[in-house]
Amino acid sequence: MMGLAGRTVSRCPGPPWRSSQLLCTMTQKKNTGPNLEEEANQNNNEQKPDSDSATKVVIEEKTKLEEQLNELTDKYKRALADAENLRQRTQKLVEETKLYGIQSFCKDLLEVADVLEKATESVPKEELKDENPHLKNLYEGLAMTEAQIQKVFRKHGLIKLNPLGAKFDPYEHEALFHVPAEGKEPGTVALVTKVGYKLHGRTLRPALVGVVKEP
Repeated sequence: MMGLAGRTVSRCPGPPWRSSQLLCTMTQKKNTGPNLEEEANQNNNEQKPDSDSATKVVIEEKTKLEEQLNELTDKYKRALADAENLRQRTQKLVEETKLYGIQSFCKDLLEVADVLEKATESVPKEELKDENPHLKNLYEGLAMTEAQIQKVFRKHGLIKLNPLGAKFDPYEHEALFHVPAEGKEPGTVALVTKVGYKLHGRTLRPALVGVVKEP
């Protein structure tokens, strides 16, 4: 810059107090740097316990939900097992009803079969001759009727029990008396006073028998 006297005058960079201010600002920034890092580290350290606590809560919730799931699964399996058992029992009852629903009816028919058997047994065999055609025809008719009713019985699972000579079975026989019988094993059936019947393997009426007693 040219002065009034023609001399060059240099520009002053500024007042001395501005330089001092810049120096203080730089010094403050330099001093502030580590403090910011310490604050950041402190914040991270404060957040770390919070993160651990949140993780613990999540794990506890997960364990609780797994326990509830296992409990519900167990209850579901038990319910399925109970339903299956109920289905099987119901099916068994239905099948037994089909098989044994005619039980009372069969018991009534057994009396008819007993009468027919007694009638055929009461006819003297020596009287069944051509000279006596009426008795012979009557006997043959009774015998055919008895055979037919036994055929119907077998068709519906009703089996006749005539245990003469068999080992006494308390589930199928009813002992009325004991008799001495030489040459026969004790405990066997020596006499049948009334035949028994079984319906689909179940004793409907036990046979009334006399059992050989011990000598």
